[in-house]
Amino acid sequence: MYLRIKILFIVTLGFSKLSISQIFNCEVQVIAPTLQNNPANEEIFSSLKNAMIEYINFGYNWTNDKFEQHEQIDVSFLLTLNSKSGNDFSGKLQITSQRPVFNSDYKSLLMSYIDKNVTFKYIRNAPIQYFEGQHVDNLADILAYYIYMILGYDYDSFSMEGGTPYFNKADQILSICQSASEPGWKAPDGDGSNNRFWLIQNALQPQFTSLRKTFYNYHISGLDQCYINRDTCIKEITSSVNDLLEIHKSRPSSLNMQLFFNAKYEELIKIYLPTSPSERNKIYNLVSQLDPSRIKAYNKLK
Repeated sequence: MYLRIKILFIVTLGFSKLSISQIFNCEVQVIAPTLQNNPANEEIFSSLKNAMIEYINFGYNWTNDKFEQHEQIDVSFLLTLNSKSGNDFSGKLQITSQRPVFNSDYKSLLMSYIDKNVTFKYIRNAPIQYFEGQHVDNLADILAYYIYMILGYDYDSFSMEGGTPYFNKADQILSICQSASEPGWKAPDGDGSNNRFWLIQNALQPQFTSLRKTFYNYHISGLDQCYINRDTCIKEITSSVNDLLEIHKSRPSSLNMQLFFNAKYEELIKIYLPTSPSERNKIYNLVSQLDPSRIKAYNKLK
């Protein structure tokens, strides 16, 4: 059994908190392809990258659960800076996270998302500091928000709705930032339904319970069982994806459905290509309804 599942069980029963260890195996890149390439800028970008790594790994106790080294969550943050004026920066942030598949060296993509509205202030060599309950540093709040989203998805993949405490933390950050002047935190934003507000709202709304059920069954009953019986694994994955039809009827183009298939469409193709024509046909009929924008990719399964 996964250590994380054991930990969730222990915490639920009210045992003492476990010692804190490094949670993330974190990769950070800061690039600025459109900005002037000079030594001063390079020093700032390097300083910002190091500050982000330090903040994500050691800047705050994101969870009290203990992670063994092999259980660390693989995360990647790619910050692309588009403009700089003094200490003011703007750009976009790409966030990805993966989780290991039981009894294999394969890692499954859980989250792949690009936030196009990242604005913040940064001074070279300054640490990034998170002030819980206050909106002080927009970059600190954005990173904390996505750290909790990553934890929410990761825990949801190991325990039914196990990520709720972390999604609630992300929602608290969103609430505090509703009065912020920076973009991305409010519902009527320039990106419509594709921003931080809708990402967490959809994660917690009862209408999306089926998506969280799919997330759990896809990994625990599907991928994690492939080492035992591949046929059972395939059937469970098909069944879990089928559960998404309930959401599709009412919210066919919702952000969180898009996010699920952003992470899973390539994996689904790789899983089903070697299967029987009947299994390929089942999954093709499902994904062609649920994720029609990628129909060209799915046509490999026909």
